[in-house]
Amino acid sequence: EPLPPPLPKKQLQRAESLPEPGPSHRCHGDPEPRAGSVLYSIPTPSLRHGQGAPPRDTPSWAPKKTLAKSQSLEEPLAPSSPQKAPAASLKELTFGTADGELGQLLESPAGVCGVVLGCQEASLARLSAHMQEELLGPEERQQLLEAELAGKRWAALRVLDPQPCCQSGDAWYFRVGFTFQHRQLQLAAKVPKPCCSSLGLQNSLGTHCSIQRLLGRFTDRLPRELVLPGMPGKQSQGPSREEPACPAPHPVLQVLLCAEVPQQTLADFVKGSHALHRTSPGHYERLGCLLLLQLCMGLEHLRGQKVAQGDLCPENLLLVQCPCPPQSQQGQKEPLRLSLPRLLISSFFKVQEKQRPCSSSQEQDWSQGLAAPSPPAAAELNVGRLIYQILHVDISLENILGFRSKRLPEIPLLSIYSAGLKRLATLLLHRDPQQRVSIGQARAILQVLLWGPRQELFARSRKSLALLRGWLQVKRALLLLRFAESSAGAGLSPGMEEWLCCQYFLGVTEHSLYQVTQVLYA
Repeated sequence: EPLPPPLPKKQLQRAESLPEPGPSHRCHGDPEPRAGSVLYSIPTPSLRHGQGAPPRDTPSWAPKKTLAKSQSLEEPLAPSSPQKAPAASLKELTFGTADGELGQLLESPAGVCGVVLGCQEASLARLSAHMQEELLGPEERQQLLEAELAGKRWAALRVLDPQPCCQSGDAWYFRVGFTFQHRQLQLAAKVPKPCCSSLGLQNSLGTHCSIQRLLGRFTDRLPRELVLPGMPGKQSQGPSREEPACPAPHPVLQVLLCAEVPQQTLADFVKGSHALHRTSPGHYERLGCLLLLQLCMGLEHLRGQKVAQGDLCPENLLLVQCPCPPQSQQGQKEPLRLSLPRLLISSFFKVQEKQRPCSSSQEQDWSQGLAAPSPPAAAELNVGRLIYQILHVDISLENILGFRSKRLPEIPLLSIYSAGLKRLATLLLHRDPQQRVSIGQARAILQVLLWGPRQELFARSRKSLALLRGWLQVKRALLLLRFAESSAGAGLSPGMEEWLCCQYFLGVTEHSLYQVTQVLYA
């Protein structure tokens, strides 16, 4: 009777994989990000083992190829991605989800821990999208506003202040009012300075929190009441006592209408914050990290669009006041300290396909990159200089080129952020282009400086993927609890910093953390 022996083997193989082993095996696994999405799928233990997780994390009941097609499990997908079906349904789970549907998810190989982790990440993604909409406004409404402004000129706008609300290195900005859907909106009219034109690119840059949003453009004669400081042939003061019989015609200029009204430039911010840096170095340098993080995120977006920042200097980086917190939040904690503004990149140019050839001398290549304000390859060098400028350390071109060795000006260690910013500046300003960190790596380093993991995490335990995976899972849970407690308690509204924090914990993995901490804490 040769047939009976094979049959019990197949039944035994299925029986070994069906019992519930408990959720403890699953708590070690961190979901891997899906391509093009901030949400995560739930990988199998075998996938985690293939990515370098310790072998002990792989239980003996891991799904096998022969079981992937079994109708006894709620996993109809291919063995390469057996966990994606539950992950897709996790986005729809709520507190009111029927228990029958919850039971099906709990019986899947993801287990209780996998379901909880997936729900946390889906919740973070929804919160992040809500915060972004609060900061930028609904996309549909912005598109309707663009259509309404098409063909409009100065006659359809109301000048709210004849003086510029902000003057950058390449434009003046005026506050103007516009009636839209029975509401009075406040927009910014951007008047470019002569010989400063990169306006054609702003139509196709997409929506990003760190990129100036263009709503419309027109060419018209400048209103008489507007004041353009330093404009040749335009009065910068009020009318003289003796009015000319035939007043000179006002210039015809191109005007851009922008959604965000800038309050000041980064240069103004740095210049006016010397006292704050002395009295509250930790608070000020944290603000500096957050502003640099916004800049790096914007530069990454531009590189994806084959566009670069025109002149990466403090005078051309705009700061916009974020929406005011509710009254219950105002005045509760440190009312005299500065709040975090939005940083906007406002001037652009198209990246040429043919890049500047690298010179044979690293010294010459380094000097040319610092001296030229606009080549894309010099973005890392310019961000490195910005770190020194934000920290009120002299880093002029003449100063930095005077250091023929690899030494750079010293950065005083005034807070927990000083050493990390010094390390990042050194990596960005390295004379060898192969040794410099990229803008994306700089963004990751700033995120670790702001939200961890800090070096003390590795004081008692050796750094490993398992340790970083557990740290990520706990921090995501604590972040959600913090949002819930803040909302239920004082009614605090999440702002720019909370949105940036959500972006970090949505996109980071234990593998990227391992690499970044290796560079930062070397």
